[in-house]
Amino acid sequence: MGDERHEFSLRLAAAMRGKGYAPRPGVLHKLFNSHYEGQSVAFSTASKWLSGQALPRQDRLQVLAALFNVEPHVLRFGGKLRVGEARLDWTAQLGPQDREMIQAFVGLPSTQRKLVRELVSTLAEAVKTGA
Repeated sequence: MGDERHEFSLRLAAAMRGKGYAPRPGVLHKLFNSHYEGQSVAFSTASKWLSGQALPRQDRLQVLAALFNVEPHVLRFGGKLRVGEARLDWTAQLGPQDREMIQAFVGLPSTQRKLVRELVSTLAEAVKTGA
């Protein structure tokens, strides 16, 4: 299990570097908590993830993967997705303005993302009901 944690920590650090972040606990702690809607993680938790002492829970892994634009499975286990796990790239259907908007949305703090989701849900419901 120790090797698994260590390998995860290397992938996490590489993912952070790939997005231009220094793979440091303080950076990860601040970035993660600004995007996670659950209970904030402690600095020591982020440190343990980066030092190979702990693995994140699945909900936290999902947030980490989204932050660094990697598949959760690949971040957690390494390698590439197996054939049966290939996913449709729905972003291929989007124009440049929509992609830019989604990138901006992902960069928002969780409270603002929640507000945007509520607004979109309200607008979609209004369209459904013909309002």
